[in-house]
Amino acid sequence: MGAGIGGANIKKTIYYLQRNGVRKTWNAVRERLEARNAPPYVWTPPSKEELERQRGQWRQEGLSVSFSIVVPAYRTREEYLLEMAGSVLNQTYPQWELILADATEDDSVERAMGAVQDSRIRYVRLEKNQGIAQNTNKALALATGEYVGLLDHDDLLTHDALYEMAAAINRGRKEGREPEMLYSDEDKCDGEGKLFFEPNSKEDFNLDLLLSNNYICHFLVMKRELMQSLGFRPEYDGAQDFDLVLRGAGRLLEKEGSIVHVPKVLYHWRSHAASTAENPRSKLYAYEAGRRAIQDFADARGWRAKAEDTAHVGFYVLRYEGDIFLERPDIGAVGGRLLQKGRVAGGRLTEEGKVLYGGLPKGYSGYLHRAALPQDAAAVDIRNIRVRPECRELFERVAGVPYRTVLQGERFDVSYLPKDCDYIEISLRLGRALREAGYRILYLPEA
Repeated sequence: MGAGIGGANIKKTIYYLQRNGVRKTWNAVRERLEARNAPPYVWTPPSKEELERQRGQWRQEGLSVSFSIVVPAYRTREEYLLEMAGSVLNQTYPQWELILADATEDDSVERAMGAVQDSRIRYVRLEKNQGIAQNTNKALALATGEYVGLLDHDDLLTHDALYEMAAAINRGRKEGREPEMLYSDEDKCDGEGKLFFEPNSKEDFNLDLLLSNNYICHFLVMKRELMQSLGFRPEYDGAQDFDLVLRGAGRLLEKEGSIVHVPKVLYHWRSHAASTAENPRSKLYAYEAGRRAIQDFADARGWRAKAEDTAHVGFYVLRYEGDIFLERPDIGAVGGRLLQKGRVAGGRLTEEGKVLYGGLPKGYSGYLHRAALPQDAAAVDIRNIRVRPECRELFERVAGVPYRTVLQGERFDVSYLPKDCDYIEISLRLGRALREAGYRILYLPEA
């Protein structure tokens, strides 16, 4: 990945060692080295033919959404600034405005933007630098689009980013849903914007994964009225987007179809020497603010829980003080992983019955550390499950056996099931029944 990226990995390893000790660091290094054997990531942009089709047919497809792209700028390098603006100018979907709020002390950004001529670009010179949240609020207040998208001053949108967002909004409306918060997949690029790496292929909305890490991140688009009513809170500078997403998700939890994942890479996060993407210690305050944002989410719901750091910077866990079923009335069951011969053999299941993270060695955290994080699940393996007391009658109807627990615990005693039963099939039926009853199923890897 080049000398700069390699240097960043060394920094990350040293910092990891300082925080977590030799054994965990050894596992992390082994996992990283083994990951090098995976096929290299190649970002494939849409073909020229597809981009031309989008430019020519968006109107015929009934796309009529307007976007405001909000960019807070501060001492931005000219080449990064122009490339960012160019990525907006080259959008195949034309109904946008770019609002750039500049807090730079001199006129370097203003002079650079003077070379970019387009009536849809609105440059605003701020009187002083008030921090990323307040600077963004200044730009947000000027937005007139139906939806607002967030773009960092040195990052890049793919040329089809707004088209894909408009299409997703249109699809939702045709299905009788009103998307209010949308997010896409993303990757990183080097300082030159030529080499792409570390793709983030995201899940559809997953509340408890979000409470572990801001997996939503970029490209984020939100209904203008919603974003303006939430605003960015300066006390969460560095994690202001995460705080915004958590509060937005909190408002939308009961609105089915209002949070939409667009499963395409639409955003390139530039990784250079000064960026958080490359240097995990460059903005430790951002990770501390992220932890506080999660704590605020829990406190606002009256959960007795403490947000804590995990072994991985920027990843968190909520530790519940009491029984999780008392703190979280939305949780119907909690499941953990099963290990066989030191590898994951059961735990979180997809709706098709696949064991997510299956085969991963104990001590490894998996792709983007997700195997080590709390997360919502379609189903969990019945051989390592706790079921909410109010849901145990439902459990017994599905499983066909009484809910009996192991000694000195609440976990289901799997010995009550017939030896030749299909554990996966029963787990899936139970998962469907719990979700149809309105409950979440929480996967806690270490449970």
